[in-house]
Amino acid sequence: MSDIKLAILDLYDNTPNLGMKNIREIIDQFDQIGSVDIFDVRAKAEVPPLDYDIYISSGGPGSPLDGDGHWEVQFFDWMQSVWNWNQVSGNKKKYVFFICHSFQMACHYFKVGSVLARKSPSFGIYPVYLTDLGVSDALFEGLNNPFYAADFRGYQVIQPNVEHMEAMGFEILALEKARPHIPLERAIMAVRFSEQIVGVQFHPEADPDGMRTHFLDPKRREIILKEHSERKYLNMMDHLFDSDNIELTHSIVLPYFLHKTIQKLEENSVAGKKANTFSRAEGKGKINC
Repeated sequence: MSDIKLAILDLYDNTPNLGMKNIREIIDQFDQIGSVDIFDVRAKAEVPPLDYDIYISSGGPGSPLDGDGHWEVQFFDWMQSVWNWNQVSGNKKKYVFFICHSFQMACHYFKVGSVLARKSPSFGIYPVYLTDLGVSDALFEGLNNPFYAADFRGYQVIQPNVEHMEAMGFEILALEKARPHIPLERAIMAVRFSEQIVGVQFHPEADPDGMRTHFLDPKRREIILKEHSERKYLNMMDHLFDSDNIELTHSIVLPYFLHKTIQKLEENSVAGKKANTFSRAEGKGKINC
């Protein structure tokens, strides 16, 4: 099935980044995806229509609570339209993967919990801990618990709205590391909103080779040391040279989401064709009688 259509929602607002390149490189591994279109959500208020099979919504800079009164309305309307579409029995399901900034916006819109600024920005490679639900979720099959992920964010989703989540069928799949010496709540790092819609508050698309080249640049290194610290920089670089760390996350999470989604789309397509063939054959029989 090479007619699968995929849309990338770009929330980087023209900010230089590695995310879009990495997302595209992962998508290009799948010959079954026939077309890929990119929608510039923040700079041009573009959102895709409902004729795509798969949607990947990127990370981005700044606050997930800010907007200009236009692009974020478009984005939330798109999100709601996908949700509504998937609730209708018989509709061909749409699959969505939210990354970091998009995930925070989705959690805010769907009232998963509170979206707040962090006491200090996370910057580097950090452990992510799977919940019991996360351990059994196919998205993380093959990963250790904890696993390591690229985590760059000034905001976080905390204080889960448990009753609302249970009513909606949302599941928390992962949490950030516990910090018993600091009285701060652990951020929610992954949520399954439905069988078709999932999101993470880290960067599963992050490619360690690309990140090493990016962060070894002297000018970028100088900026990082000013904005963060030498300790954070060195710690991140150590993780980037550990092949059992971020590389495993890069090779499993988003690729496996696409693999399983394509598998389901192909199975549903075959089932639909068989049903149509049976219906036509049955119809001919009745006409002949």
